[in-house]
Amino acid sequence: MSRIDAIVVGAGPNGLAAAVTLAQAGWSVEVREAAARIGGASRTDALTLPGFQHDVCSAVHPTGAMSPFLRALDLESDGLEWVHAPIALAHPLDDGSAGVLETSIDATAERLGKDGRAYRKTFGPLVDRWQDLATDILRPIRIPQRPLLMARFGLAALQPASRFARSTFDGETARALFAGIAAHGVVALENVASAAIGMVLGVAGHAVGWPAARGGSQAITDALASRLRHLGGLITTAVPVTDIAELSHARTIMLDVSPRQILALAGARLPARYRRELESFRYGPGVFKMDWALAGPVPWTADACRSALTVHLGGTLDEIAHAEREMWEGRSAEKPFVLFTQPSLFDSTRAPSGKHTAWAYCHVPHNSPHDMSDRIEAQIERFAPGFRDLILARRTLGPAALEERNANLVGGVITGGAQTLRQTFFRPALRYDPYRTPVPGLYICSSSTPPGAGVHGMCGYNAALRALRDRMKTKIRP
Repeated sequence: MSRIDAIVVGAGPNGLAAAVTLAQAGWSVEVREAAARIGGASRTDALTLPGFQHDVCSAVHPTGAMSPFLRALDLESDGLEWVHAPIALAHPLDDGSAGVLETSIDATAERLGKDGRAYRKTFGPLVDRWQDLATDILRPIRIPQRPLLMARFGLAALQPASRFARSTFDGETARALFAGIAAHGVVALENVASAAIGMVLGVAGHAVGWPAARGGSQAITDALASRLRHLGGLITTAVPVTDIAELSHARTIMLDVSPRQILALAGARLPARYRRELESFRYGPGVFKMDWALAGPVPWTADACRSALTVHLGGTLDEIAHAEREMWEGRSAEKPFVLFTQPSLFDSTRAPSGKHTAWAYCHVPHNSPHDMSDRIEAQIERFAPGFRDLILARRTLGPAALEERNANLVGGVITGGAQTLRQTFFRPALRYDPYRTPVPGLYICSSSTPPGAGVHGMCGYNAALRALRDRMKTKIRP
């Protein structure tokens, strides 16, 4: 085989981001994907009935819209269009009211009544400088470029989410709203630094919104693939790699895979200490996911939910904290916290005229075999009586099924690994440079590296920059 500058294993968003970054620098690049289609956790399929398009894993993309890498690419010219709802997020409560995240901080704060002032004080200064903040938080741990801004962010982010919500807000609406956002981290809300995800996604909601991609999340990876091909890159599918020895004609190898796959592909070549670190990597809890084809829109009790792309279903802060603690300790919650999206309300390409799609998941213990269908639907019925009467078809994907579709979703884990304090800052191993392995020319570019989960491409981008610097001493910034 002729020599090639780089081969990327895995055509998820991070693998494609790495490939695009290297191709922009003039490298010859090939991406190899084991599945028949590209996309990884950013794919869209007809999972229920013909004409109903469902996101297989990721669905809403605040960090994608915030990503310095994706914003610099201007993928709109490659067909990507962000879809925004009037309300980014609604969090209904049992009394028929709802906490609401709108793009406007003032509008959001006004709905929170007596907690409005505290909400403005918490998020306002960070939203005002969100681009600077994104530059620091979406890269590996380093001395911050904006230390005072990061200190302000860190004072909140490093706290347990439950404690932060209680100490910052007096009312149940604001507390529940923040708890639901923080619960995206898939950790117990009593854990140190569990507030971090709540802060990041809260800032994103006001800075760029919580959009979906028109046509589904597949549109993001299709746009990245289009850009890569335009740059001369090659993508081959249905070509699983079983050993990096198969790629010996590549000067550089980028792995968009989890530590388990890294060990399978390159374990014999890795030093014993590094191999042990990968073997001890914690994957954390997984998810149980459901999709529905619906005869009509969801009959929410709270009006705000009818205008929201994302709806959080879990009730109060105490209820959400209990459900997430159960999951973190290895038990399936009786009343799980449910993340729900209804994209067809705002994107007519997702369902036949007059019909709708819905998407939801809850957190479960790692590789849990428990069927959570009834519990998820019970939580939806709690806030939208009559939901079950609208169901034309449903599809469930438990942890095993998710991993079968995408080997990176080990045990149903969608976060690239447990968001423990150590793995928030150092993943997949305790190293200053998380992307470079001890094997020359071998790099990791998956969500098991910083900044972690989300369809933002920053793991791939950061890893590609490391490879470029190692080989060419080149610095490229978006």
